[in-house]
Amino acid sequence: MSRQRSLEVIQQAEYVTIGELVRLTGVRYSTLKFYTEEGLLPFEQAEENLTRRYRRQESIQRIQEIRDLRAAGRSVPEIKALLCSAGGGS
Repeated sequence: MSRQRSLEVIQQAEYVTIGELVRLTGVRYSTLKFYTEEGLLPFEQAEENLTRRYRRQESIQRIQEIRDLRAAGRSVPEIKALLCSAGGGS
């Protein structure tokens, strides 16, 4: 396993891992994994490398949108419909 990148490096990176998103947002790993599996959190994955890479800025913004909608009482299916109809879905 590779050495963890510093928070300073992560905050400047274009792409981050799911673990780095946990560090940046404070959202649990299992929650981010669920959002990814539901298609709410887009990622890129190179064929030869199984590591999912998330665009840092867009992912943080999307996570905040999901948090806001959840706080407003929206269900995951409702959030999915709202975000995907807005052109933000994968």
